[in-house]
Amino acid sequence: MIHQDAYVHPLANVESGATVGAGTRVWQFATVRSGAIVGEECVIGQGAFVDTDVVLGSRCKLENFASVHRGSRVADEVFLGPGVILTNDSWPRATNEDGTLKTEAEWHCQPTRIETRASLGAGVIVLPGVTVGANCMVGAGAVVTKDLASGLVAIGNPAAVVRSVSG
Repeated sequence: MIHQDAYVHPLANVESGATVGAGTRVWQFATVRSGAIVGEECVIGQGAFVDTDVVLGSRCKLENFASVHRGSRVADEVFLGPGVILTNDSWPRATNEDGTLKTEAEWHCQPTRIETRASLGAGVIVLPGVTVGANCMVGAGAVVTKDLASGLVAIGNPAAVVRSVSG
């Protein structure tokens, strides 16, 4: 259901069965899959991807080409910079050892969690099963390989904590 106060660009793809909250704006070439829940007053940038079984809180901003994959949970007021990727498959293979195409039941999904007011810079990648705590700041290009406690600043590959947000 698309709320009557939401805006969906004519070139965006919001599938039947997706929920888009009041005041949310979905821009051109963005995709919101069936089963996704997008909160109120969000901005879904050009080319962004919100997969099925994703919950996106209110007042979030997904910059252009951010990708939030199946099962991810994104809390309120989260910023995902351009090209951020929240991954979910801990053993990403297209086929099984016998060459047959993997089915959804054979995926090893471990959804990511991004907590309230976290901010991820351009090109950040968060690996499957990782939680980024509330109010964290993750620098552009970082690869987050393990949980980050609330209020930390992390940079690099793999992401390393350099200080707290307050200090």
